[in-house]
Amino acid sequence: MNLTKRNKLLYLITLILIIGGDQLTKHLVASSMQLGQSQEIINNFFYFTYTHNTGVAWGMLAGHLWLFIIVALISAVLMIVFFKKTSRNEILTRFGLVLTFAGMVGNLIDRVVYGYVRDFIDVVIFGYNFPIFNVADMAVVIGVILIIIEIVFEEYIHGKI
Repeated sequence: MNLTKRNKLLYLITLILIIGGDQLTKHLVASSMQLGQSQEIINNFFYFTYTHNTGVAWGMLAGHLWLFIIVALISAVLMIVFFKKTSRNEILTRFGLVLTFAGMVGNLIDRVVYGYVRDFIDVVIFGYNFPIFNVADMAVVIGVILIIIEIVFEEYIHGKI
């Protein structure tokens, strides 16, 4: 199998694993915990706290479901176009786009099916309780970080120095 076919297969597997893993973990939490219930995993650091989010991070813009759906659909089209315009050697950017796309789809499924996003990963670092998030949110953040890394270090990564 050549590199291009292998990369395409890797992107597809990643997409399926992220969307499937996101939906599976949300289902497991929603079926085993009550809304608002919190389960300590690591004291003063990591909890599963089941919440519904009708907004974005920190609940901003709560209740604007159609806005989020429209933005997600436009973003999906833009990510696909951008992916097709990247070169095959921009692996971090392409993988970042796949992660971001998969995370967006995971949360879009929740918005369309339930009218909210199911969140449950609750982390406290140095006394700061971060907004509760999910697997899809992690994929989006990691994807964006990969894209930024390739943009910032493009010359070094692609040997143009």
